[in-house]
Amino acid sequence: MGTVYKGDLSTKAGRLNAWVDALFMDHAILRIFWTNFAVVKPGRLYRSNHPTPGNLAAFVRKAGIKSVINLRGQAKNGADALSRDAAARLGMDFYDIALESRGAPHRDRILRLAEIYRDMRGPALIHCKSGADRAGLAAGLFVLIEGGTATEALSQLSLRYGHIKQAKTGILDLFFVTYARDGEGKKPFLDWVRDDYSEDALRAAFKANSIAGFINDKILARE
Repeated sequence: MGTVYKGDLSTKAGRLNAWVDALFMDHAILRIFWTNFAVVKPGRLYRSNHPTPGNLAAFVRKAGIKSVINLRGQAKNGADALSRDAAARLGMDFYDIALESRGAPHRDRILRLAEIYRDMRGPALIHCKSGADRAGLAAGLFVLIEGGTATEALSQLSLRYGHIKQAKTGILDLFFVTYARDGEGKKPFLDWVRDDYSEDALRAAFKANSIAGFINDKILARE
């Protein structure tokens, strides 16, 4: 994705540049009033789209958020810089872990996220760009790591959050369906991920609907 951010928040001009980039290049103008904020587990984990500094402060007041888990990785754009700066000003811990929205979940990243969930200072906020796909995956992983069911995990990927399972992002749904079929009730989730989960097999088993993919990728311009 393009960016006009010049990498400097230390001056008024630099901060203005970051806001222009965030609002118009990263579509944060749509996220000022629509946060896609939701509870995953009360007092422990919440989810949203990429928060503006104002929304991040509001989440702290509303839910006492102490940690931010950025599922986009280090984007190096204005939205990324502003949220990191806001988190630091609010005294929050900040984690980066880049998840995919259209690919088979990576085994090593699932296990890394499990470590973050284990060690983080809660309550925590997980966010991607829109709060639909990667946030849904991370929320579903949390549910399973905490001992929930695959059905409960799958509910974190729904149209209510803007997730379209018929598009390429549906491979995330298939991940949970595959665990329900092959591992649930037979082996703890993380053991299944370590021992049995095959990224290649998941990719081979999934086929997206081209029309849904066009809507998700081109019209909605999702990452």
